[in-house]
Amino acid sequence: MSLLIVGTVAFDGIETPRGKVDKILGGSATYISIISSYFNTSTNLISVVGGDFPKKYIELFEKYGINCQGLEIKKNEKTFYWSGRYHENMKSRDTIVTELNVLEKFDPKIPEPFQDCKHLMLANLMPSIQLDAISKLKERPKLIVTDTMNFWIENCLDDLKKVISMTDVLIINDEEALQLSNKSSISDASSIILEMGPRFLIIKRGESGATLFKKNNRFDCCSFTVKSCIDPTGAGDSFAGAFVGYLNSTDDMSFENMKKAVTLACTFASFTVEGFGIDKILNINNHSIEERLKEIQTKNNSSK
Repeated sequence: MSLLIVGTVAFDGIETPRGKVDKILGGSATYISIISSYFNTSTNLISVVGGDFPKKYIELFEKYGINCQGLEIKKNEKTFYWSGRYHENMKSRDTIVTELNVLEKFDPKIPEPFQDCKHLMLANLMPSIQLDAISKLKERPKLIVTDTMNFWIENCLDDLKKVISMTDVLIINDEEALQLSNKSSISDASSIILEMGPRFLIIKRGESGATLFKKNNRFDCCSFTVKSCIDPTGAGDSFAGAFVGYLNSTDDMSFENMKKAVTLACTFASFTVEGFGIDKILNINNHSIEERLKEIQTKNNSSK
């Protein structure tokens, strides 16, 4: 069953209290695609890069079974670049540079073989592009999962609300949930956001885990406690990749299966923060995954 991912493939420059790197492989679709591949999904990627994008990265995607037919390469332009600096608490950051480059006029093109997708992941991206991607599909996917961020809430709210109304599962963090709903509590925020259209809502709570909401249902999932957080960039995208990858592999949209997907999402997000960029999400072994998954499940059971 095919999974279609629409999002960014980019270069990142990252500085944290643990070190500094520049022009490494990043982008929402990058993390989501790689993580989703751990669930043996047929992953199709829609994004855009410039002529400066190394062939080795495309080969890396293909190594993980990601179909890059929808990765547009604009040879005379540059790839999207973002650079930021994290504060000591690793929760807040300052954006240093944002160069949209090819992303400024991104017009997602969906190859004919991608039209039969059963599950669509709209990664963190301008809402108008997310709407465009939905409109270009001949049939509505069985499941649409959407990720977004505070910048789009502040600057593109009308378009974002249209996307949310078409979404089955919305993924945001706690601060964004309060901002989007104009409420001061997560519980009140969840009720307001669910009224906007999604069947399910996931609110990420950083090192505290994540909460899954459906009308009259709630599941609080704990996180895995990492020994050292090196770089939080991409953790939320890895979360989304595991969530949608698992659902795509099981094709079960029940609340109980969503709970399993959220638990796996918290598990995979924990690997991401232990290194810069995608370093720690490549070649994750099954034993490590199982160990972390069991610890989170034990925490969940003890907190009931």
